[in-house]
Amino acid sequence: MLDMSTTALAVVQGSYTMAMRAESWLDGQLIADNIPIADGSESRDRSLAVPEQISLTIPRREGGFDWDPGTDPEHPLAAYGQQLRIDYGVDVGGQFEWINRGWFLVTESGTDGETVSVTCQGLLTLIDEAKLISPYQPSTSDTLGTVIRGLVEPALTVSFDGGLTDRSVPLGMQWDNDRLAAVTEVLNAWGAEASVTADGYLLVEPVSDFGAPLLEITDDRATGTVVRWQGATSREGAFNVVVAQGEDSTGNQLQGVAYDGAGDSPYRYGGPFSPLPVPYTYQSSLLTTVSQCRTAASAQLKLLRRQAFRKLGVTMVPHPGLVPGDILSVTGAGLTQALCVIESMTLPYSPGEQTLTIRVL
Repeated sequence: MLDMSTTALAVVQGSYTMAMRAESWLDGQLIADNIPIADGSESRDRSLAVPEQISLTIPRREGGFDWDPGTDPEHPLAAYGQQLRIDYGVDVGGQFEWINRGWFLVTESGTDGETVSVTCQGLLTLIDEAKLISPYQPSTSDTLGTVIRGLVEPALTVSFDGGLTDRSVPLGMQWDNDRLAAVTEVLNAWGAEASVTADGYLLVEPVSDFGAPLLEITDDRATGTVVRWQGATSREGAFNVVVAQGEDSTGNQLQGVAYDGAGDSPYRYGGPFSPLPVPYTYQSSLLTTVSQCRTAASAQLKLLRRQAFRKLGVTMVPHPGLVPGDILSVTGAGLTQALCVIESMTLPYSPGEQTLTIRVL
């Protein structure tokens, strides 16, 4: 959850007055503040390579300034490296507390009459666009961490969680074209995942669904914030075994296996989902020991569960502190204080309803 005071956290449990503001930065310099946002929305989906997308509607003329980007490459809303820092304001006792929703790269902007439309994406777009112009070959001293830094910096500064144990990269590794795919392969072999923080750096941490709930949501008519629920189930993308394969320095084939053994999992191995193993196989030359294969298999199983486990759609009063990955305590839709994690969400930038897709843990 993004940083909010206890007062603001209490306010957003019911009706409140909100406001939006944005700054534009280019090459590390502030070039405009208090950009007038008339409307817009933010969507995030952590199953996507670039999870964040923003759409903004801005009046063409406001505050004595012309917000039409026109043909000026240094205009605050042009798409030539401009980044927007967006804040969501909550009225607490007659003044606004501003919650930083993060930094976003302007990818498209244009004017239609008296309205300017702006589209932004998350900062991982910088990595996704930057294809390798020559093969990337780690040196003999490189580790998983230094490879990620080499692929990502200086576009994004990388920070590593202390729960990760770094290790050397096998000789002979090479990535030819897709920079972001190379980062993803390293993360998968490490049992890690990466996300861009509200401060604009890339945080790499172990794959995990555990943690105390940050917020309770309920459809209780007296105290709840949930307007309605939607549910769905599917066998698509469902596996009960993950097999991670690699090889050691002498060429011997290795593998580690992770079984879905959770007693309450509808896909659990040996349960009614299937009397036989339904495997997902993952292979990487970065896996050189059985232990590494097992760690990668376990992490991959958690990632697959995000796509296939029971999901609920939630429509609720907007909460500007929530982001995908946050753990919630959910009462409603047949659940009682069940732990759930946010997988995707939309947040309106004007008064309206917020939607979440949550997965039951």
